[in-house]
Amino acid sequence: MLYIHGMAAEAVFDQLLEVSLLLEADLSRSMAELGLTVTRTHLLWEVQLNGPSTQQRLADALGVSPRHVTGLVDALESDGFARRLPHPQDRRAFLVTLTEKGTATMTTMQQQRRQAAGELVAGLDDPAVEQLQHGLDVVLTRLRQLVADAQGDPRSAG
Repeated sequence: MLYIHGMAAEAVFDQLLEVSLLLEADLSRSMAELGLTVTRTHLLWEVQLNGPSTQQRLADALGVSPRHVTGLVDALESDGFARRLPHPQDRRAFLVTLTEKGTATMTTMQQQRRQAAGELVAGLDDPAVEQLQHGLDVVLTRLRQLVADAQGDPRSAG
């Protein structure tokens, strides 16, 4: 068995998996309270972070088909979170933007995120938080590489 600082690698893996599952369940619950799904929320975050976006850019960012994004935007429009506006330079394209409700919802989600993050590390002092962040950075870098390698990403060759 591979040991890292006295702890079995399998135990670290199991803890990371449990953290992932618990975070996913909590996020799904809080999104459902706002009338959203994970994918719809991801689309709203993209628009929030990058401003009005074409559906093609959103499809690329979400890793889904343009047809799938059309359905997501249709649903977000009907629920009042987003709207389509004519693209100023391309008559065939639309820009997806947040409505007032969408903007307010994203503000609420940012506040919830900030609060949850603080609660997660509340029992740790600053050096411990920095050490945890560093360790997670190392794990995430390695995990991204392993996933890219498994998917045959040519950028991962090295």
